[in-house]
Amino acid sequence: MSASHLPQRVKVVEVGPRDGLQNEKQPVPTDVKIALVDRLSAAGFANVEATSFVSPKWVPQMADGAEVMAGITRRPGTVYSVLTPNMRGFEGAVAAKADEVVIFCAASEAFSQRNINCSIEESITRFEPVARAAKDAGLRLRGSISCALGCPYQGEVPVASVVDVVKRLAALGCDEIDIADTIGVGTPARTREVMEACAKVFPIERLSGHFHDTYGQATANIYAALLSGISIFHSSVAGLGGCPYAKGATGNVATEDVLYLLQGLGIETGVDLDAVVRTGDYISQAIGRPNASRVGRAMLAKMKDAATAA
Repeated sequence: MSASHLPQRVKVVEVGPRDGLQNEKQPVPTDVKIALVDRLSAAGFANVEATSFVSPKWVPQMADGAEVMAGITRRPGTVYSVLTPNMRGFEGAVAAKADEVVIFCAASEAFSQRNINCSIEESITRFEPVARAAKDAGLRLRGSISCALGCPYQGEVPVASVVDVVKRLAALGCDEIDIADTIGVGTPARTREVMEACAKVFPIERLSGHFHDTYGQATANIYAALLSGISIFHSSVAGLGGCPYAKGATGNVATEDVLYLLQGLGIETGVDLDAVVRTGDYISQAIGRPNASRVGRAMLAKMKDAATAA
């Protein structure tokens, strides 16, 4: 696909409230999480990953998932997603009136063993009852494939391994499948190779790119994926997040940077960049960490200059 045939519209899935905050060491107050989701909804996102229903023993930051879901102001037309590792998590998601449940596995055997203590095949078998229950309940089902472009333990991940997991998740009935560069080692050429291979076994309009910016390649990889025909991307406001099982992995690509890229390409998102920049500033200050978005920092500086001049 040439630059003149880029998608006209892209869905940006905001993952900051879940993937972004889950690794924060200090507890983030529930009211801050609720305010973050509400600000993101108001900015126009069609899909917000709000929380996860996992064991508080493993991810204490997400222990208040039910309270967050009960407290948010739901914007009509926005899909609120939650991560559900098992049937117990699924039941919590249903009780919380989630619109979409997310199941997750790896393209790397080594990562699967270290992360969830089982093989890829076993992990997908574990999700069969969750997938069936989601379909029976009329919920959207999303599958996420971590380490699709590289693994911290085994290094290179064969493209065939990623394609195999896509096929397995498709067989479970996933409505959307995320190809995730968990440790941010992907390059544009590899991104295109993987996306185009996956598109041969699953509809390209239902594949999404989830890139981390460890090596500074995330926006370049998004552009490469756009050229391959991908039109769904995940990002995290202010670049929040990382991966507890992947040493050195920095946050997800910052939403502000992705929106600026897409805006510059004339691609519609339906999301208000200024509102997202202010939201990035809000959450960075609320949790006391630097804003990792370059676009966010630059635009905030301009906003402050304009306010001073006025």
